[in-house]
Amino acid sequence: MATPSSQHAVVVGGGFGGLAAAIRLRARGYRVTLVEATSQLGGRASVFKQDGFTFDAGPTVITAPWLFDELFALTGRRTEDYIDLVPVDPFYRVVYPDRSVFDYVGDEERILAQIQRFNPGDVDGYLKLADHARRIFEAGYVKLAHVPFDNVSDMLRAAPDMLRLENYRSVYGLVSKYIQDERLRQAFSFQPLLVGGNPFRTSSIYLLIHWLERKWGVFFARGGTTAIVDALGRYLEEIGVEVHLNAPAAEIEVQNGQVKAVRTEGGKRIPCDLAVCNADPSTVYMRLIDPRHRKTHSDRAVERKRLSMSLFVIYFGTRKTYEHVAHHTILLGPRYRELLEDIFERKVLAKDFSLYLHAPTRTDPSLAPPGCENFYVLSPVPNQRSGIDWEREHERYRDRILDALDQTYLHGLRDNLASVHSVDPRYFEGHLRSYGGAAFGIEPTLTQSAYFRYHNRSEDVGNLYFVGASTHPGAGVPGVLGSAKVLDHVVPDLPRAARVPVPSSGASQSVA
Repeated sequence: MATPSSQHAVVVGGGFGGLAAAIRLRARGYRVTLVEATSQLGGRASVFKQDGFTFDAGPTVITAPWLFDELFALTGRRTEDYIDLVPVDPFYRVVYPDRSVFDYVGDEERILAQIQRFNPGDVDGYLKLADHARRIFEAGYVKLAHVPFDNVSDMLRAAPDMLRLENYRSVYGLVSKYIQDERLRQAFSFQPLLVGGNPFRTSSIYLLIHWLERKWGVFFARGGTTAIVDALGRYLEEIGVEVHLNAPAAEIEVQNGQVKAVRTEGGKRIPCDLAVCNADPSTVYMRLIDPRHRKTHSDRAVERKRLSMSLFVIYFGTRKTYEHVAHHTILLGPRYRELLEDIFERKVLAKDFSLYLHAPTRTDPSLAPPGCENFYVLSPVPNQRSGIDWEREHERYRDRILDALDQTYLHGLRDNLASVHSVDPRYFEGHLRSYGGAAFGIEPTLTQSAYFRYHNRSEDVGNLYFVGASTHPGAGVPGVLGSAKVLDHVVPDLPRAARVPVPSSGASQSVA
């Protein structure tokens, strides 16, 4: 029950960052309303069902599961009563053009045995690389992922560690310091692509992803990533968060330099004491806040930011199963550096591609009809600043990818397709309202990391906060969940008398 003195927080956007922010604010006694532009929660982690298949639209790699434990523990609940996380092994299967295969796993002995087969001279180099990744993880993730970078002084305090750990190098550059075999260099440097970065430009601080996966493993939620979203949605209902779907934000109303309300496109005005945007900050500043309130984030400043790449994704179901396919497979093309330059720098649609193939039915067969298989295949492509005419290119590019899979890795695919749906950068720009069609917000270069990313607390508008891929600490599920933790440092605590009590955990039910 709200009291006259209770503080009202409005969360804009129901992706993982917004869901976590709403839970954290509610646990601290705020009255919370969440508005989501689409018909379902999840943001990039939404779901659609077609022809009996259940397709996760977005993130499928779940790491650092303890971040979910933290969210549920805030109100005395347990993750296992809501979500069933299943370990994935191998984490990723990397398949090269020469058909050689490298299974990236958590067990060091298995990794070293594979490196021995590729290049015995790189065994010792990998041990040194892994130790370097561990030290970056401890300095860059354990110490800094949950704290704000509001001021230059925050960055200066982190600078000595960053220099000592050679974070001025790119991920590929630091990997190459220790690894000589080009195939292994690719296996240990592709991870920035999972958060929207070019391994040849992304700061080696993102090598922490390697150790994060080694330390906690890679998981998949039974029922798909959407099962996590559904569980968090149920959690919001239990603790009294008001959720409005099909309610895209149209304006963040500002008075005297402070947030006063969020207006939706349907004409609803929601007064608030603070707002947390899980929506893309570039879109929020450019489209939802009047320019007179934006000294720092003017249109020109926003347009100067480098954007991540976009994605072309094909969701498809087959009438047969492919038992040789791992849950996560990276199908590398004939070019590595040159292809990434086409995508990130030249912004052209290349004739070749590298692909990420997701096969969730390898872990959870219930996501497809009996005897069938569920997939999505993802190809990094330039964002909308490329000027590519996707109306003309979409079908042609989709067929090229399906033909390549049919001829190389999923033989007989064309004859066994039972369901197909595909999206291109227009989906990210339009449906997901991501500026420039960037799939991961701004690009994670050194000059767009930590203090140089969008701040979690707005410099322009009082009581306006941001979580999500373009904020600190960055994209990916652990990153956006971590961005919500930053709110604990920047959003004021409420006096005890002003807090709205949180219902007990008695309403929770087991997923078993």
